[in-house]
Amino acid sequence: MTTIGLLYPGHSAEDDFPRIEIMLDSDIRLPLFHTAVGEDVHRVEAMREMGSAERLAAGVEDLRLAGAEALVWACTGGSFVYGREGAHEQVATLARAAGLPASSTSFAFAHAVREIGATRVAVAATYPEDIAVLFARFLEAAGIEVVATRGSGIITAAEVGAWDERLVKELAVAGDHPDAEAVLLPHTALHTAAYVRELEDLLGKPVLTANQVTVWEGLRLVDRRIWEPALGALFATREPPPGVTETRGIVVRE
Repeated sequence: MTTIGLLYPGHSAEDDFPRIEIMLDSDIRLPLFHTAVGEDVHRVEAMREMGSAERLAAGVEDLRLAGAEALVWACTGGSFVYGREGAHEQVATLARAAGLPASSTSFAFAHAVREIGATRVAVAATYPEDIAVLFARFLEAAGIEVVATRGSGIITAAEVGAWDERLVKELAVAGDHPDAEAVLLPHTALHTAAYVRELEDLLGKPVLTANQVTVWEGLRLVDRRIWEPALGALFATREPPPGVTETRGIVVRE
C-alpha cells in the first residue's frame, strides 16, 4: 500500500480526493488533513497567511500517524503567492517537520506540464486577475511559457467549491488559447476529478487540474506511476500495464 498524505485548506472540494482514490482502483490511499484557512479571500496577504508554517504544521503529526510516505500541501494559491523561492522554502519546512518528501500543488503543476511534454500553456483560473497573474509568473519562473491567463474574479474558495460541471467547462473553454499545448485549472477548491477526461475531449488537448496534479505529485515523490486515462493525459503518459487495453475511451482489464 502507498499512502500519500494531503494537507488541504478548509472545506471546498476535498471530496475530489476519495473520488480519485476510487478511480485509481489500486493500493493507493490518500488521507486528507484539513488546515485552518483564516480569512477565505483571494488576496495576497490572506493567502500567504493560509500557507504559513504555523498553519501547515498543525496537520503534520496526524499525517505522520496515518503512515504517509510523502505529503503534498494541496493548495495552489497558498504556495505560489510566496514566489518560487518562497514556495521552495515552504515545502522544505514541511519536509523537515514531517521527515518525509514534500511538495505543493504549485510545484505539481510545473512538474506535470513537463511530464506531458508541454512547453506552452494557458491558465484558466477562478481567482481574480491579479492572483491569476501571480500563478502565471510562478510557472514562467519554472521555464514554462504562459500564452494566456484568464482570471474569473471569484473572491472566496467557498464560492468556487459550489461550481458545477457546466461552469467548470465554461471556464476551461474561455481560458483556452490556440497556441496552448495544455490548459491549467489551478484551484484546489474547484471540483474537477470527475470531468478531466471530458474537458480534454472538449478542448482537444491535455487539461491539468489542481486536485489531479496534487495526487500525481504525491505519487511522483514516492516513484509510483499509475496508468489511469480517466484522470486525463497526465495519468496516461506511459504504456498501460500488462493485461490492460483502451479502445475509444473504454478501458478493459483482463
